[in-house]
Amino acid sequence: MRLRPRSIRARDTLIAAVLATLAFGAIAVGADLAVRYAVGAELLQETQSAARRVSAGVRDGSLAGPRIHDDSHGRVLIQVVAPGGEVVGATPAAAGRPPLSDLWPSRDQRIIDLTQCHDIGPGGRCEVLEIIRTTTAPDSVVVYAARPMPSILVTGLLEALLALAVLLLSALVARITWRFVGRTLRPVEQIRVQLAEISASDLSRRVPEPPGEDEIAQLARTANETLDRLERAVARQRQFASDASHELRTPIAGLRANLEDASMHPDDTDLERTITSALRDTDRLESIVTDLLLLARIGTGGSTAQEPIDLAELADAELRRRGSDLAVHTRLASGVVVRGVRMQLVRLLGNLLDNAERYAGGKVEIEVAGLDGHARLTITDDGAGIPVEDRERVFERFTRLDTARSRSAGGTGLGLAIAREIAQAHGGSLRIEDHPRGARFALSLPLA
Repeated sequence: MRLRPRSIRARDTLIAAVLATLAFGAIAVGADLAVRYAVGAELLQETQSAARRVSAGVRDGSLAGPRIHDDSHGRVLIQVVAPGGEVVGATPAAAGRPPLSDLWPSRDQRIIDLTQCHDIGPGGRCEVLEIIRTTTAPDSVVVYAARPMPSILVTGLLEALLALAVLLLSALVARITWRFVGRTLRPVEQIRVQLAEISASDLSRRVPEPPGEDEIAQLARTANETLDRLERAVARQRQFASDASHELRTPIAGLRANLEDASMHPDDTDLERTITSALRDTDRLESIVTDLLLLARIGTGGSTAQEPIDLAELADAELRRRGSDLAVHTRLASGVVVRGVRMQLVRLLGNLLDNAERYAGGKVEIEVAGLDGHARLTITDDGAGIPVEDRERVFERFTRLDTARSRSAGGTGLGLAIAREIAQAHGGSLRIEDHPRGARFALSLPLA
């Protein structure tokens, strides 16, 4: 059997009600004891004072006769009882009544204080009783003084009122907690509803973000950040599927046509040429798939570790490894260190150098410098350049400009897209800047 409420609101309300009941119950018990002690002490003091005044009067003979006058205005019942139980004196309220108590003080214990009750319950009564033996003589009379206790202390009415107050206050705390927690959790419910409505086909929607910096506001921002990452990941997957289906179709079709032609006309087929063509198409397929997989992995938070990398050393090592028939001019400032994944930055630099060598007239310039907390690497060629209106298009996947780019020029059409993705994954940027002649690609990365 499940006893724990499923709702946080109900659970918090139940906990608050239980804690309030315990706290108010403890206060009520303390208040009950305090009231009983204070009232009892006051009644006992008044009873003692009245009994001692009468006892003193009996001893000095100032109180003689059956009628006793006292300053308590009838609140205290007083009797003077002789040995044998005969009432020889009493206040008007106690006259004609049997002795107030059967207790008879001894000579060793002349004073007795006690509280006696009769018929405990709704119709019962209790009294604070003071009993004083006036002298130690065997025939000494005894003074009885009784002060009835308020019925609210005798019948349990005080406890009932305190219990009712505890229940009412606990209910009030529960109601306040219910409303307060409900108001606090309202943004959470809105977030839940919004998340429930978001589907894989539409990840552009976001949950409402309440103002402030509390936990719920942070939850909403984290949820939206997660949705942003999820949307980018899904968009990346869709882009991969779209690019793969679009770009792989042509080489696969060419490869299939060559193989079908060789299969249908084996005697008329130049086997060497067919194999060469098939290998060329296979190489292109491999390059496209490799580049698409790299694009799908970049920036996804994989396990690749970052390390400090000197851009000047990286560029110098790449130039020595490649070699080139072009005139390469370098200005490489040492000590320009960034943090990144070495293999990805090598790929970025290689793609930019491939692009520069492919379209340069005869000269390529490479510069590395540090500026305003960023590392700056520029690669400039002296080719035809790129029109301003096309400078963003060249970073799109499989985009080739009519005048300068074609499939026959080599590459998969993904080099610059990969380069920009790597730059952005490292917190930097890659753009094309104005230059009098040719194209200048400028990479900016945060310094380590």
